Amino acid sequence: MILEHKKYDLFGKMIFEKAIIEAPFKKPNLMLNEACFLFIIEGVALSIAEVERLEIQAKESVLMKCGNYISKMLPSQSSKKYQAIAIHFHPDVLKKIYANELPKFLQSQDKSYGESSMVRVKSDKLIMKYIDSILFYFENPQVVNEELLILKLKELILLLDQTKNTRAVRQILSALFSPETYSLQQIIEAHIFSDISSEDLACLANLSLSSFKRQFKLIYNDSPARYIKNKKLERASQLLHLSDKRIGDIAYECGFNDLAHFSKSFQGKYNISPSNFRLNQKAKTLI
Repeated sequence: MILEHKKYDLFGKMIFEKAIIEAPFKKPNLMLNEACFLFIIEGVALSIAEVERLEIQAKESVLMKCGNYISKMLPSQSSKKYQAIAIHFHPDVLKKIYANELPKFLQSQDKSYGESSMVRVKSDKLIMKYIDSILFYFENPQVVNEELLILKLKELILLLDQTKNTRAVRQILSALFSPETYSLQQIIEAHIFSDISSEDLACLANLSLSSFKRQFKLIYNDSPARYIKNKKLERASQLLHLSDKRIGDIAYECGFNDLAHFSKSFQGKYNISPSNFRLNQKAKTLI
């Protein structure tokens, strides 16, 4: 549930956004022609991209280039509320505020760091001071005008270019509006052992659920739910045989958040409980 939402627009586009949400909360976040800087004030954010996922704690931030995302807002141990500031980058807005002469690091793509959709930004003193100033403007909207919004947007871009992990941030900045193209198979394989629904996978692939299921059937000759569940259980059987991890940890690692559901599913596939399966495998190695 959204408890509070404030925003400032620039040239008709939302640029600065502050939200307080009762966690947990989930929403698709399709950024087809924009990028975003997200700072977590309270709670935990789980950002899921086409082939990546990143968990961001309170007082941390992330820079995300354009693409398809699922955003999960989660509670922390100390609070059920999620609070964050998001600052959006739109190519037409940036061209306008820079008079069509973008800074060099926003023009030439840097592939030296490797391709990535998002990068964690270290929250140094400059970033923290910047966030404090944005919070001040949200509490005092009477002092906000177009010139100030332009200055604050430019300031953030300059600060990002000077962060401690400059190389990774520059790689993202230089490709903010150059989305990577991933096949459906790449998206499936990247998240197959995650706790993620068919609806979320369809969103990451930018497909309707019906189109996603049709394409999935053509590639894997099976339904998404059955195929993914079988892959998770096969992986679990391997870990039960090869590792000494606790059964609960194996279930979680393979994308099952409920141990009882995992045990029931495992029993249904292998006609034996996970614990007895492990005992049988160990007995075979001793013979």
